[in-house]
Amino acid sequence: MRELTGVGGLIRLILRRDRVLTPLWVLFVGLVPVSYVAAIDGLFPTEAGRRAYAAASGHNGGFVALYGPLHGSSLGELVAWRAGFIPIVIGLFSILTVIRHTRTEEEAGRRELLGSTVMGRHAGLAAALAVTMAADLVLGAILAGGLVGQGLPATGSWALGLGFAACGWVYAAVAAVAAQLTGGAGGARGIAIGLLGATFVLRVTGDLSGLSSDGTLTWASWLSPIGWAHRVRPYAGETWWPLALAAGVAALLAAVAVALSARRDIGAGLLPQRLGPASAGAGLCSPLGLAWRLHRSLLAGWTAGFLALGVVLGYLAAGIGDLVRDAPAMSDIMIRIGGVRGLVDSYFSGLVALFGLLAAGYAIQATLRAREEESSGRAEPVLGTAVGRVRWAAGHLAFSLLGPAVALAAAGLAMGLTHGLNTGDVGRELPRVLGAAMVQLPAVWVLGAVAVLLFGLLPRLAAVSWGALAICLLIGLVGPALRVDERLLEVSPFTHLPRLPGGPMNVTPLLWLAVVAAVLAGAGLAALRRRDIPAA
Repeated sequence: MRELTGVGGLIRLILRRDRVLTPLWVLFVGLVPVSYVAAIDGLFPTEAGRRAYAAASGHNGGFVALYGPLHGSSLGELVAWRAGFIPIVIGLFSILTVIRHTRTEEEAGRRELLGSTVMGRHAGLAAALAVTMAADLVLGAILAGGLVGQGLPATGSWALGLGFAACGWVYAAVAAVAAQLTGGAGGARGIAIGLLGATFVLRVTGDLSGLSSDGTLTWASWLSPIGWAHRVRPYAGETWWPLALAAGVAALLAAVAVALSARRDIGAGLLPQRLGPASAGAGLCSPLGLAWRLHRSLLAGWTAGFLALGVVLGYLAAGIGDLVRDAPAMSDIMIRIGGVRGLVDSYFSGLVALFGLLAAGYAIQATLRAREEESSGRAEPVLGTAVGRVRWAAGHLAFSLLGPAVALAAAGLAMGLTHGLNTGDVGRELPRVLGAAMVQLPAVWVLGAVAVLLFGLLPRLAAVSWGALAICLLIGLVGPALRVDERLLEVSPFTHLPRLPGGPMNVTPLLWLAVVAAVLAGAGLAALRRRDIPAA
């Protein structure tokens, strides 16, 4: 078909551009469940211990909301259940990848340039979907192969891997449709990620309803691709037809995206855009004001997400005591994960560490917005005025520093207030949990500063800063379970933070991390002053 002319060349181009980021992401997510095998087997070496753990966890609303339904007590079933949050991560990656290679390319003008060559109208969309779905499939194969290598049954391992891959296919197709609706990448990401969140809520609603006696809303989880992945039932008498359902929906949505693409102009979306005011307001007369206009939606979305998660996770803390009474071995899990005194303190210590890693993702994204402004040509008119480079970049970097602080404060306040209301001691719990969340900031700033350094020194490799976050995630989630060398663990700035709440407070590592972040960011800004804009 003429509309698909040039797909092969575009696939090679995408693979070359993502040759670092995609392999890192695929290996990281694919190998995380493998670490669960040794961790669960070490904590529950006997069948009786696993049965007790499954009986307590499978009926705990908090764990079901996070991981989905638990179908049995075998080692494979527990590993598959513990990996139940991973389809959301795969869906998010699929969405971001498809939009980056479709709508972002149009927004930057590269799609129109390529379209002037011998390239079909739908080649770019087809190439983005092909690469993303292939990456999802490779991830599923790595996951399955790793679990088989750990001694788990091959049938269940492949069911788990293919279920996760099929879930990623659906969200890749959702992103392809969203890319046709709006005139900008930000709007497309907002639509697709909003649908990802909505389907997660549907999955949670259906699974929690299944715990009740009537189960009137269990059908809601069947409206979610995440629920389809769970319904494959790895290691529990596999059900294969949900995979066909996911593949069919992905194919249908991809066909819809192609049909919509044929009905719109390049650079435009099908949804009408609202015209802005004829003249700029006073708030846009400074680099910081412009940065606020560009970052406010992103900041609001991250803060709202942190706030919602904080409320849910703070509420679930009250159920830890019941879980431990039903399964005493859970005490060992919480203590090993948190590494501090007290089960609830360990629970919150692990949560604030996770929120810190997520906040680092926001810091990197906010920093890379400056690179996006540069590569799209919008930075040059601003720098053509009296605004200097450092002042222009500082407007964006203010959100790299302060944005994570706002998001972490929202999560800490929500968790501390909710848990304090449950225990009747808000005055004690709120400052402890909030302080633990804010302690994550110096490590977050270090990763944000890495992005600043790459943006200033090697702008074409600025996206590699996501690789630094992936390494920290891998160290934080898998390192302790695999008992890797302490020197490797110390590569991550998050390993140097005090274990709060409950642990001793040490200000020295926080100051050193802040100094490292300042040095890296300063070096990045100094390099920005000396290089060409836009970078070649």
